[in-house]
Amino acid sequence: MQPKHTITRVAKKEISLFFASPIAYLFLAAFAGVTLFTFFWGEAFFARDIADVRPLFEWMPLLLIFLASTLTMRMWSEERRSGTLEYVLTQPVPLWHFVVGKFLGCIALLVVALLITLPLPITVAILGDLDWGPVVAGYLATLLLGAAYLSIGLYVSSRSDNQIVSLIAAVAVCGIFYLLGSKAITNFFGTSASEWLRLLGTGSRFESITRGVIDVRDLYYYASLIVIFLALNTFALERERWAATGDKQHHHGWRMLTGLLLVNALGANLWLGQINSLRVDATEGNQYSISTATEHYLNQLQEPLLIRGYFSSKTHPLLAPLVPQIRDLIKEYEIESRGRVRVEFVDPVTNPELEQEANQKYAIQPVPFQVTDRYQASVVNSYFNVLVQYGDEYQVLGFRDLIEIKTSGETDLDVKLRNPEHDLTRAIKKVLHSYQAGGNLFDTVKGELVFNAYVSADSVLPQQLQNFKRTVETELKQQQEKSANRLRVNFIDPAADGGKVGEKIAQDYGFNPMATSLLSNERFYFYMTLAQGEQLVQIPLDDMSEASFERNFSAAVKRFASGFTKTVAFVAPEQAMANHYAPQVPQFSQLEQFLGAELNVVREDLSDGAVSGEADVLFLAAPNNLTEKQLFAVDQFLMQGGTVIAATSPYTASLTQRSLNLQKQESGMSQWLAHHGMSIEERLVMDKQSVPFPVPVTRNLGGFSVQEMRMLDYPYFIDVRANGLNAESVITNSLPQATMAWASPIVVNTEKQQSRKVTELLRSSDKSWVSGDMNITPQITGDGITPYLPVGEQKSHLLGVISQGRFDSFFAGKESPLLKQSDAEVNEDKNKTEKTSDTDSTKNIGSVIQHSPDSARIILFSSNDFLNDSVVSMAGMASGGQYLNSLQLMANTLDWALEDDGLMSIRARSNFNRTLPALEQGTQAFWEYLNYALALLALFIVGVVQHRIKRTREQQYRQWLAS
Repeated sequence: MQPKHTITRVAKKEISLFFASPIAYLFLAAFAGVTLFTFFWGEAFFARDIADVRPLFEWMPLLLIFLASTLTMRMWSEERRSGTLEYVLTQPVPLWHFVVGKFLGCIALLVVALLITLPLPITVAILGDLDWGPVVAGYLATLLLGAAYLSIGLYVSSRSDNQIVSLIAAVAVCGIFYLLGSKAITNFFGTSASEWLRLLGTGSRFESITRGVIDVRDLYYYASLIVIFLALNTFALERERWAATGDKQHHHGWRMLTGLLLVNALGANLWLGQINSLRVDATEGNQYSISTATEHYLNQLQEPLLIRGYFSSKTHPLLAPLVPQIRDLIKEYEIESRGRVRVEFVDPVTNPELEQEANQKYAIQPVPFQVTDRYQASVVNSYFNVLVQYGDEYQVLGFRDLIEIKTSGETDLDVKLRNPEHDLTRAIKKVLHSYQAGGNLFDTVKGELVFNAYVSADSVLPQQLQNFKRTVETELKQQQEKSANRLRVNFIDPAADGGKVGEKIAQDYGFNPMATSLLSNERFYFYMTLAQGEQLVQIPLDDMSEASFERNFSAAVKRFASGFTKTVAFVAPEQAMANHYAPQVPQFSQLEQFLGAELNVVREDLSDGAVSGEADVLFLAAPNNLTEKQLFAVDQFLMQGGTVIAATSPYTASLTQRSLNLQKQESGMSQWLAHHGMSIEERLVMDKQSVPFPVPVTRNLGGFSVQEMRMLDYPYFIDVRANGLNAESVITNSLPQATMAWASPIVVNTEKQQSRKVTELLRSSDKSWVSGDMNITPQITGDGITPYLPVGEQKSHLLGVISQGRFDSFFAGKESPLLKQSDAEVNEDKNKTEKTSDTDSTKNIGSVIQHSPDSARIILFSSNDFLNDSVVSMAGMASGGQYLNSLQLMANTLDWALEDDGLMSIRARSNFNRTLPALEQGTQAFWEYLNYALALLALFIVGVVQHRIKRTREQQYRQWLAS
C-alpha cells in the first residue's frame, strides 16, 4: 500500500468518526462560544478601543490545551480499548503512517475550529484600520502551537487505554510546557534563568509570533516539538510489536534513532538561539525592525559606540519580561552597525566594579521596587538602565524613559516598552552630535551664559550641602576654563540686602526656602540656574554628587546649544494672575512637556514686534487678540522664510467641573490669514464619526451614591481617521487617529494660492455638518440623552492645511508698526537689554520685508482647544489610557517643518495604536451578535457538508454492493 494512500485513509477515517457524533458540533460550538466571549467580554474589545485582534490570541494557548487534549484523547486509547490496535500493529505498513495520518486528521479538525473565528478579524477590519500582518502571524502561531499540543496528546493517548486518563495526562503535559515560560514560573528566577525558561515555554514563543514577528527559531521550536512527540508516539507503538525474543539489534537501532532525533532537535534549538537575523517582520511598516533612520545615524559613526544594558537578575515581575525584548533590540543595533556598535549586558549587583562606575561616573542608581507574593512583601533594588556612550559623550536611559504603563482597571496594569528604538536612536543622535562638536559644549553656544546659584551662607546650610557647594565651585572653575570666559558665575545669598533677593526669586521663579524636614525650623536656599537673555533653565540637585552635577550642568548647557536641539518659539495665552474672575485660558503644559523631550520649547513674547533670532519655528496655540506689533512679528518671521504653525479658531471652549461654555475668540490673525489665501468660518464642524465625551453620572445603589463615568456621543469631538488623514504626508500617514475639538471649517482661496503648494492634512468625514449654535453642552434629560441630529448638507470639511511658497507681506506698502511708538516707548526700548542673537542686531526697526522666499510655510489647524490639557485628558478618559495622538500630530508637524523626519518616522512606528471609531452601544451589540451568528452559521455549513459527504459515501457503498 502506498504511504500517501495509507496516511490519507487514516486521516479521512478520523475526520469521519469525529463528525459522526453530535459531540463534535457541541465541541466546536463550545470552542467558538468561549473564544467569542473572551474576545468581546473577557478582554473588553470595545473598551480597549484598539483595532487589533490580540484579544483573540490572548487566551488561545490555554484554550488549545483543552482543545488538543479533547481531540486526541480517544485516538489511540479507543483503539487499545476496542482491540483494533492489534490489527494496526500487525499490518505490513510502517507505524509512522498511522501516526501521521491521525495527526493530519486532528490538524484538519483544528483548522475547522480556527476557520470559525475568521469573522472576528474581518469585523475589526470593517470597523477600523487592521494590520493584517499580526493577524496572519497569530493564526500561524495558533496552528503551530495546536499542532505541538496535538502531537503531545497523541503520544499520551498511545500510552493508555482510558480516554479520561489520556485527557488528564495530556492537559498536564501541555500545561507544563505552557507554564515553563509563563510569569507564574519565571517570577521565581533571575533574568538569565527566566530567559532560558521562556525559550522552553510554548506560551512565550506563541506571544513572540503573535506580535507580528515570524522568527525561524520559533518555527523550528514548534516543528521540533511536533517531530519529537510523533517520533515518541511511533516508538511507543513500535515497542508493542517487539517480541521478547525478537531481534535485539533492531530494537537497539530504534532506540538509537529516537534518541539521536531528540538530541539533534535539542541541539539545533540551542544553536539557533544564537542567531538573531533569521526572521520576518510581518507588521505594516516593519514595526519591529531597525528603521532606515536608525541605519542613517549608525552609518555616521566613525568610532565604536558602546551600548551597555544594566539589568538586574532580580527585578520587578512586570519588568522582567521586558528585559529580553530590549536586549534583542540592542543586539539588532550591533548587527546593523557592522562592527561600529559594541554591546554589553551586565548585572551590576554581581560586578561591584561596574556598579561603582555606574553610580559615580554615570549617576546610575538602583530603583527600589516593592515585590509582593502570597507569602511576603519585600523591596528589591533593581537596575533597568541603558548607557549609550560615544567617546566622552554619553546618555543614560532609565526605566521611566523606556516603559509605559496602562491601566484597564483598579489593579490590572499593562507594562510594556514605550518606543525603545526611538529612545535609543535619539540617545545615539545626541551623543553623536556632541562628539562631532568636539566634546566642548561651549563651542556650540552663542553668546555668554550666566550661572546663578542662590545659596544661603555656610552657617545656615546643612553639612552635606556645604560639601556639595564646594564641589559645585570646583566644577564651575573647570567649566569656566572650557568656556573661554563665556560662562559667568554668580553665587548670591537670598538673605542679603534685607531678604529682598529672596522675595524677588520667590516672585520670579517660585524659589521658596528649603528645610531638611517638616519639623525643622531651619530654612535655607540652594537653587541653581543657567540663563542666557530671557531663557532660564533650573539645574536640579539630584543626589548631590560630582557626577550628578556635571551631568545636569551639561544637560542645561545643551538647552542653549543650537547644534543639539531645535528651538520652537511657542506663543500661547497666559492667565492673568491678578484677576481671579477672568475666564480660564487654555493650558498647554502636556504639549510643552511632550515636545520638550526632543525640542527646545521657549515661550515667546511678541510684544516687541520681533521673534527671537534663535527660533527655528514659530508656533501659535490659541492666539488671542494679537496686537498689530505682535502680528507684525509673525508676518516678518514668515517673510524671512520661516514656518508659522497656528492652531486657531473663532471659538474657544471654557470647561470646568460644573459647566461647559463656548465663547467667541478673536485671534487677531483673521485678516492676515485671509491675505494669504486662507480663512476660517465662524461655525463649528459636527461629525457623526466622533470621540465620546466623558460625563460623570451619579447613581443611587441601595441608598449609596455611586459616581461613574458615562461616554456620550459628542459630534463636536471630531474623530479624524482613515481618509481624513493625508496618507501621502509624513505628518499624518503614520497616525491612527486625531481628535479635533470644537473645530471650524477652513476655506482655501485657490486664486491666491496659485503660486504656492497647498497640502491638506486633516478632513472630517462625509457625515459631518456645520452649526452656528453656541450651546455645546450635552443635553441630558429625564428620558435620557438628547441625540444630535444633522442639520443641512453633510459633507467633508477641511480642518488642517499647509501652504508653502512665496508670500507677500501683509504690511507691504504700509508703515512699520514698530515706528508707531510713543516717545516713552522709544525711551523704554533703549533701556531694554539687547538680544544676544547676531541676526537680531542686524534688523532695521523701520523696515518691512516685502515678500518671502519659497521656503516659507503656514501650517494651519482650525481649533483652539484640541491641544489643551483639558481636551487631551478627556480624550484619554474616553480611550481608557494616555492619549497622545494630538500631541503626536504636532510633534510630527514640527519635525517635518524642521526637516528632521528621521526620528519622526521611528517615533510613529510603535506605541500609537490603531484605534476604533466611536460606536454606540447598540452598534457594539450588533457586531457581537453578528459574530455569534456567523459562528453558528459556520457550524451549520460544516454539518451540511459532512452530511452530504456521508450520504455520498453510503450511495457509493450501495452501488458497490449492487454491482
